[in-house]
Amino acid sequence: MVKVRPFKALRPAPTIAARVSCLPYDVMNSAEAAAMANGDEVSLLNITRAEICCPQGTDIHSDTVYAKAKENFEKAKQNGWLTQDETPCYYVYEEVMDGRSQSGIVAAAACKDYEDGLIKKHELTRPDKEEDRMVLTRWLNANIEPVFLAYKAVPELDAIVANAQRSTPVYDFTSPDGVVHRLWVISAADTVAEIERLFAQKVEATYVADGHHRTAAAARIGKEFAANNPNHTGRENYNFFMAVIFPDSQLHIMDYNRLVKDLNGLSDDDFLARLANVMTVEKIGPDQYTPSRLHEFSMYFRNEWYKLTAKEGTYNDSDPVGVLDVSVLTDNVLTPILGIEDMRRSPRIDFVGGIRGLGELKRRVDNGDACVAFALYPVSMRQLTDIADTGNIMPPKTTWFEPKLRSGLFVKLVDNNEE
Repeated sequence: MVKVRPFKALRPAPTIAARVSCLPYDVMNSAEAAAMANGDEVSLLNITRAEICCPQGTDIHSDTVYAKAKENFEKAKQNGWLTQDETPCYYVYEEVMDGRSQSGIVAAAACKDYEDGLIKKHELTRPDKEEDRMVLTRWLNANIEPVFLAYKAVPELDAIVANAQRSTPVYDFTSPDGVVHRLWVISAADTVAEIERLFAQKVEATYVADGHHRTAAAARIGKEFAANNPNHTGRENYNFFMAVIFPDSQLHIMDYNRLVKDLNGLSDDDFLARLANVMTVEKIGPDQYTPSRLHEFSMYFRNEWYKLTAKEGTYNDSDPVGVLDVSVLTDNVLTPILGIEDMRRSPRIDFVGGIRGLGELKRRVDNGDACVAFALYPVSMRQLTDIADTGNIMPPKTTWFEPKLRSGLFVKLVDNNEE
């Protein structure tokens, strides 16, 4: 069973919450971050992407950028753009996108649970990205952005969340991407205790939905701080990291699609002939086609859309990884036909999140950025939890969760203090 606890969040005043909040640091580049911040000094992007406050061309992993992030964080606290709650609380965070709502509990999750495998991952992490988040945490002594976790829904926790949402939210705004964000504070001692008890008794594990590098970095920071504290008790703030934990029943995974830059030396006819050995290939024409079920794909090639259906024997539905359409496409098309051996590092493949729509695939192929595009049927939450529960790892770029968590609505300190 998992351990969570409340914490004293640093939060913006309701009047500036929308201005402070921003998308996660890793869904944008520096130019996009600068455009989103638009010169507003209260935006959290001045901390999470502090290179936008440095001379153009500054290395984003340099001490200059981390020092600027710390300077801006201290400024935000001093100016009251972020103020700390007086008592440890839980928070309910709701997002509404295209009429669909998801509501999670904002809590401090235990680093030890990650070490013990109770916070389960489904992706590999890269040490360089972990180190970047660790360095920023050291400079700030804070979890500046939350991790997105999921758990198998518990009716009693659903009831607590629903009851909190009957009151007026402290934040209620719509971000520029059209997503509604609302926040409620849970400070009543009996409810706070009940949430901790229910997680300890009813939630066997949580699952990293988004934020694998932040989770791994938080666990490493916890161990590092503990080793440097001769009076370590296990209750210090560094033993816990900030997360929003959603019931799996409310989450939505979008497709994560592929663009390939060339045909690996094949002619058009040779490519289609080899493809037909492993897929049933049906030309649709100029009208966009969206996959409607597992093992069905959409392909855009030479100004035409195609429906592809994996042939029997090209997949293994009893294998939690082999059943995934990213595996089917990789094992039968991308590697043996198109010659892409390393999905993480090959410059010949690119990935497009489903939020951009299939029109983005067509646009990229039509303008010459790629030669062929493949759209996949989305992974289900059941597939994700099955893989994590069996200790397996998904192929790269498999899940795209929407909506993304908004950063800046809560920040958690990471230090030697106990709450």
